[in-house]
This record gives sequence, structure tokens and C-alpha cells, in this order.
Amino acid sequence: MPTKPAGAPRGARTGAVGAIVALALLATAACGAGEPAAPPTVTAAPDVSLPKAAPPDPVKPKPAPKPKPAVWPLNGRQTGTKKVPSRPAVAVKIENSSQARPQSGLQQADIVWEQVVEGGISRYVAVYHSKLPGTVGPVRSVRPMDPGIVAPMHGILAYSGGQPPFVRAVGKAKVQSVTMDGGDPGFRRSGDRAAPHNVYGSVKAFAKQATKSRATPPPAQFSYAAKVGQGSAAKNDRKGRVADVRLSPAQRTVWRWKAKTKTYARYDGSAPSISSGSQLRARNVLLLSVKLKNTRYRDPSGAPVPETQMVGRGKGVLLTRGKALSVIWSKKSTSKKLVLKTRGGDPVRLDPGNLWVELVPRGTGSWRVR
Repeated sequence: MPTKPAGAPRGARTGAVGAIVALALLATAACGAGEPAAPPTVTAAPDVSLPKAAPPDPVKPKPAPKPKPAVWPLNGRQTGTKKVPSRPAVAVKIENSSQARPQSGLQQADIVWEQVVEGGISRYVAVYHSKLPGTVGPVRSVRPMDPGIVAPMHGILAYSGGQPPFVRAVGKAKVQSVTMDGGDPGFRRSGDRAAPHNVYGSVKAFAKQATKSRATPPPAQFSYAAKVGQGSAAKNDRKGRVADVRLSPAQRTVWRWKAKTKTYARYDGSAPSISSGSQLRARNVLLLSVKLKNTRYRDPSGAPVPETQMVGRGKGVLLTRGKALSVIWSKKSTSKKLVLKTRGGDPVRLDPGNLWVELVPRGTGSWRVR
């Protein structure tokens, strides 16, 4: 019986197998040495839903600013309408001699200027815009200082007549004249008085005659506070309850503060000044020191016609609500409005309401405020 060859020992066989496995592992490592390592496995985070952000509030548009209330340019009061009515300022020459009293329609004026004329008596330039009374008067003739008062308003001057140079000066100042002597409508004579103190007029009729370029509101002539009591003089500490004004030896005008009505009552000397059955009153009273010179012209009685110098500069006092404020006035030309400032140079504001301006001759006139 043939004999089987003897096999390798058991330990040798086990070592051979281990060697083969080791070589295989080395080969695998050698092959992977030049290749990038596999990326690490990333486990996704669980899906957690966040609450959605609330949408932004819509941007609200800013409300449009409220329109400022319309105010009458010549007195600072609210009109009660969306805009100022399109009509001109109408100035009327009104007499103030003893034969002319009591007058008509003066209380409805926005501004009244009192001036000295021949013989030392006074006359008024009454300016109407917020109210147009049907009867004013007695209406008298034009004077050389009237263009300087009326021209800045670009309106109408109504008067009975006048000397040719004075009438021409009105036209030269680009003011529309409405005159009785010219046959213009709106004038009448009263049978209750003797001529020439019996001419009366209708401001409504005068306003209707405005040319197209003048049928518009006038520019403001003075600055006004928004409310009564907020004007420059009203907030001042100086007392101004009485203004005793000497315009001339023939005319003394007195203003007295009345707390009940918060206005100044007017007197010719000691007699109350009456118009249309009521005493004249003013929310603001302005005293201005002005130069006065005689022109080369004379009135029918032979008295020289004086002229108030409206262009220039001077001192003054404004009275409102029982208080007084010293002011400086200036006017650059006939067509420019009169400007008021405090002595410190600040603009002056009036209380809303009517205004009376006293043109007091420098040197011959005077005033006392207390």
C-alpha cells in the first residue's frame, strides 16, 4: 500500500494564512493611499418649523397739513371762508369838521388814517375791505398825502374832487380814482346837511367800479398775531390805557381803553366820536410822529394846504389791550407799505381787529400816553 506524503506541520499552515491576509491588507492600503478619503456622513437635523414673522405694518401716509384759515389782509381776522373774496380795498376821504359830525360808516372800516388838513382840522382816509357799507360820509376832497397812504393797497380812492395837482398825483401813484366831480356812480347828496358837508357814498358801488387788475384782495399793510392778546403791544408791560393826542390847536383826539369790550373808545376832545349811531372803537391805535409841511397850494378860503410826509422814518407808539409799545416806523417810497419795528429792531404784530392811525405833526403836534 502506497504511503501518503507527510503534510506540513499545523502551525506552519496557520502562519501562511495569516501572511496572505496581511499582504492583502497592505495591498489595499497601498492602493488607497493616493485617493481622497470618503466624506464623513452628515446626519440631517430634524425638520423643526419656525413661526412665520408677522408682515410689517403698512406705512401710513402722513396726513396733509390743515390749510391755514383765510384772514382778511387789512385786519387779520378770519374770513370764515376758504379764501379771501376777490374784491379791492376801497379808501374813502371822510370829513371830520364839527359840521360833518356824526359821520356814517366809519366803524366798518378796517383801517382809518387821521390826518391834519388846512386850518388844523382833521380828515380821515377810511379803508374798507372786509365790510362794504352802503353809506359812508360826508365824503370830501383829496389831499397830497393820500397817494402815500392808498398806493400800497393797489385799490381805489373815492373822493368828491380836488385840486388838479392832487388828482394827478393819485393817478401817478397808480391808484384808481372814483370821484363825484368825475360823474362816477355811488355818490349822492343828503338833504339833511348843507353843502359841502352833505356828500355820501356807497362803498359797495365804489368797489364794483374796480378795473380788472384791481378786483383782487389787497396785500396786508401790517402784520397781525394769530389771536387777540398775542400782539406785540398786548404782551408788553407798559400801560397804555389813555392816549391824549394833540393833532393841532383845532383837533384833540383822545382814546380810552374799555376793558369790557377790549377796545379803545374815541373822543373828539371830551365828546364821544359817533358814527352810524355808535361810539367809534378800535382794537389797535397807532400814533406816528410825522413831518408836516405847507404846499404852495391853498384852499378856497386862502389857507395853505399842508402835506404829511409819508415817506421817511420816525417814532411812534402802538396801543393794544391797555398796553403801549414804542415803535419805529419807516416807509421807503409812495408805493411801499409802512413798516413797524420795535426799538430793538424786531417786527411788530398787531392784534387781529381794526386799526386807527394818528398822523401827528412833528413839532406842532404831541401825544401823552398813560
